[in-house]
Amino acid sequence: MADEAPPRIVTVTEGEFAGWRYFDTHETFDSLIGPFFFRKDEDGKARCAFRAEQKHMNSGHRMHGGCLMTFADIALFMLAYEQMEGQRGVTVQLDSTFLDAAYVGDLIEATGEVTRAGRSLIFVRGQITTGERLLFTFSGVIRKFRPKD
Repeated sequence: MADEAPPRIVTVTEGEFAGWRYFDTHETFDSLIGPFFFRKDEDGKARCAFRAEQKHMNSGHRMHGGCLMTFADIALFMLAYEQMEGQRGVTVQLDSTFLDAAYVGDLIEATGEVTRAGRSLIFVRGQITTGERLLFTFSGVIRKFRPKD
């Protein structure tokens, strides 16, 4: 099966995330738990965010760890968007540390940086916060690949 085109980028026009963008990931795992939004701050650095909902919680009424890991994985690609140069990629490594809990209604944000970008590998590190609380730190490696002929 040939690779499909990358997901379309949509700009939000109203509501809390007006001006932010997201990937239209219709009928994928991402669409079940997202959308996850991204933008560039005034300093040019990428920021990713979403508002915590009940669907993101575990049975203890705290954000499910898998949700934070999924958000970190998606944030890797948003933080490395420019270095991806329009190519697709896959996460080959994702390291994480859970530090605090998040709850329904919290604004969850990820920031970070590309620490190194080569021809095929991109190294990213970041953190996930809500307000002033650090929830989660992560680092990961993306391998870029070209679509199959």
